Amino acid sequence: MYRSGHYGVALLAYAPVLFVLGSLDRVVAAGAGLAVVLALTPLPDADHDLPLISHRGVTHTLLFAGVVGVAAGGAAWLLASPAGLAVAPAQAVVLAVGAGGAAAFAILAHLLADALTPMGVAALWPASSKRYSLGVTTADSTGWNVGLFALGVFATAAAAALAVQVA
Repeated sequence: MYRSGHYGVALLAYAPVLFVLGSLDRVVAAGAGLAVVLALTPLPDADHDLPLISHRGVTHTLLFAGVVGVAAGGAAWLLASPAGLAVAPAQAVVLAVGAGGAAAFAILAHLLADALTPMGVAALWPASSKRYSLGVTTADSTGWNVGLFALGVFATAAAAALAVQVA
């Protein structure tokens, strides 16, 4: 998938989360989660610029999603620590879990988008090198990339509008 397709799948996947958080009047958490997801969704494709790392290799795995989630959660924990924002311990835990979860979610959305293509992803590496693919479209399909992006934007806007009505 191209960047627009990745963003579209991420928005589509996050729309239900946005709705639930918005419905619970957790607007800041919903917006922050969306920002983290959009910021980190392209991260696995950094492998294009890294020597010795093949495209759709280690950065396109569940292991990578876990590492990114733990790193983001750890960074949020440090930010919330007494040396940072100095929030209450319970709030620091919520912030760390939320940031880590959103970061891992972003990588998983990327994997899902790439699994739509014939090349697929070896999501279970290093346990298995089997590639998982739905084979729905090629990565360079303008129609699919633009269509997924438009659908993602619509789903996100609809989720936000519905959450406002429910809250």
